[in-house]
Amino acid sequence: MDFLDTVSLWFLAQVKPNSAVIAQANLERQGFAIFMPTEMRTMRRAGRFETRRCPLFPGYLFVSFDPDKGLWRKINATRGIMRLVSFGGVPRPVPPELIAQIAKRCDATHCLRLQREFAEGEEVRVASGPFVDFAATIERIEPDQRVWLLIEMMGAETRVAVSAAELRAKDG
Repeated sequence: MDFLDTVSLWFLAQVKPNSAVIAQANLERQGFAIFMPTEMRTMRRAGRFETRRCPLFPGYLFVSFDPDKGLWRKINATRGIMRLVSFGGVPRPVPPELIAQIAKRCDATHCLRLQREFAEGEEVRVASGPFVDFAATIERIEPDQRVWLLIEMMGAETRVAVSAAELRAKDG
């Protein structure tokens, strides 16, 4: 991410409920660099499955500024922002390595990419599609990124095919 090279310190800001887009727009309008990583999630809504982009850390975004200039009070007063996460009344920077690692796992639009390869026999969780939140075991992985899973449904193992992009590690 090239924007990460131009800024040095990142801070965590808590946004007001349902105000992430408003907070991001207002901070960017004021000249602050913003980093709000997202991921694609599938949810059941009105009897249908809907895949949409959701914040990786709901209710929070990262903002970069120079704390020596005292701009953090300006951020706290920004529409959509609840407050900067502070300790002892002073905002503390997020470790730069953490921001760099998260950014490395994201594409140019700050959306999380699939980072690792899965192995046959591994237990996984389906993250999107009609089998969202099902636990499964990988039976076979094909070269075209199609993954055959064994999912237990109604007391029997059922074999289904999904895209590798729809899977997450069982613990994550």
